[in-house]
Amino acid sequence: MYWFLVILTFLLASIKTEKPKKYQKVSVIIPAYNEEATVAKVVEVIKKVSFVDEIVVVNDGSSDNTEAEALKAGAVVINHEVNKGKGEALYTGYTQIDCDIIAFIDADIYNLTSQKVEAMIRPILDGKTDITKTKFARESGRVTELTAKPLLNFFFPEISFEQPLSGQFAARKEILKRINFEKDYGVDVGIVIDADVLGISIMEVDIGAIQHDMSPLADLNLMANEVVRTIINRANKYGRVTMIDDIGYYIRMAIVGLSLIILGLFTIFFVKFVPMFIAILIGIIGIIIAVFYMAKVIIQSIVIFRKNSKGNLLKSFIKIHFPMIISIIILLLMISTFIGAAHFENGVLSVEPNSRNLIIYADNSPRDTAISVRGPFTIDAAIENESSEIRMPSDAMMTLGIKTNDTMVINDEIYTINDTRPGEQDIIRLPSDARKALDVQTESVIQNSRLKEIFEGVGVLHNIGIGNNTTIEKLTISARDKDACNFEVFLDNQSIASSFGIFRDNSTYDISINDEVVKSVTYNNKTFDDCNFTYGDHEIRVEFVDRNNTSIKQFVRSDQGNFLNLYLE
Repeated sequence: MYWFLVILTFLLASIKTEKPKKYQKVSVIIPAYNEEATVAKVVEVIKKVSFVDEIVVVNDGSSDNTEAEALKAGAVVINHEVNKGKGEALYTGYTQIDCDIIAFIDADIYNLTSQKVEAMIRPILDGKTDITKTKFARESGRVTELTAKPLLNFFFPEISFEQPLSGQFAARKEILKRINFEKDYGVDVGIVIDADVLGISIMEVDIGAIQHDMSPLADLNLMANEVVRTIINRANKYGRVTMIDDIGYYIRMAIVGLSLIILGLFTIFFVKFVPMFIAILIGIIGIIIAVFYMAKVIIQSIVIFRKNSKGNLLKSFIKIHFPMIISIIILLLMISTFIGAAHFENGVLSVEPNSRNLIIYADNSPRDTAISVRGPFTIDAAIENESSEIRMPSDAMMTLGIKTNDTMVINDEIYTINDTRPGEQDIIRLPSDARKALDVQTESVIQNSRLKEIFEGVGVLHNIGIGNNTTIEKLTISARDKDACNFEVFLDNQSIASSFGIFRDNSTYDISINDEVVKSVTYNNKTFDDCNFTYGDHEIRVEFVDRNNTSIKQFVRSDQGNFLNLYLE
């Protein structure tokens, strides 16, 4: 029996029980001025929300039956003898109510529902946030769009709520004690700004469409003035005016300095007609300006952070400093490029930057991509036991019009083309005999545009077969692109190969099958002789088409070999 009780005790102890949530008193404040037509309905709707404990209507000096309607509906009423404005009414309710969570809801909402009220308060009850503010579809919002949003975007760019002046919000009362609660129409935006800067959690909740009275123009004028005053006061209080004014000027001057440094470096290496001493002078002036104003930016930023280092101030700093950060990144990338191109040998420092080659194809040549960026490439020695292989990046192969497993003939030596090794995407590995024949050295840096010049005259056996068919074209590499002609090979009316390249006018070209010449065709004035023939049981047709494209592949003539060789079983 005792062993059973022991086991039961352990089982009960292992069961996790959720602690009951601490009771939180919820009060709703409704500021009202001459709202006898709607205040009772608003109160009745709020009473349907089960967790609302108290509803208080602050009657702001109404001259109609607002007070009576509110009392009849079951609300507590606090009266102002005279009209003091919405902000004062909210402040009165806030200071006189004892609760844990307080919500502020307008008295003139015609289509208020308990779901809308619950959506405002529930995230706070569930511990998801400290403050909620609403967003909703409505016809008004002129002060928000024309006044609040532009100023917030200028002084507090990290605040990006859709409706910072929604008018309906809720919060933990203890949190509101940390905030300067404005007594006018600036209360909404003041809470939003304070919460953001102080790092208080604030959530914007969507409560759908609402319908309420449009404010008259006079009220909008007053509202706009009070919203502007609140935002400007907060901007001064939190150092945003200084950030925009002083730091903004320092940042602009720092960018000028950085730009001058970049201009000086660019002029030294790429602008030949500007004397060297002028380029150096531009760079030195840029360094002085950049260092001076960047130091001022750092010092001023430290001062502001010491005054207020909480919340989302860092986000605003990043946005304001972003142009300078980009300029610094550009300069660092340029400097790193020059450092990477620096060579020190025999007491001589040489800096020779090599740029990549942007290629945009404007002709009709069949290419893998219409736009590509290639090179520069670095020459290196072949890997041990690869004396008959050339390794090169795919970009270099595209430039030369070749591919993996093709064959190159350099000074009668035959080399197989292979992919470069992982991590060597810009390295061309050449055996020593090939380097000597091409007149290049290890560690030589070659721009993509020079690649064709270096390999000019090199013979290539290039497989253009489709699928399992092997069709080899024989060509030499030209240093310049020239007008090319396309051709397609059909075997028994099925396409087995296609390519394009340079044919010389009034020249004859041989076609072979299994290394046996079976057809010779003459190219004359951009046209070929008829090229239909049979081989055994096969019918073979080669169609030539001029498509106004260019190539560096120059096909060999009859006296140099077979320009096309088909291998059939």
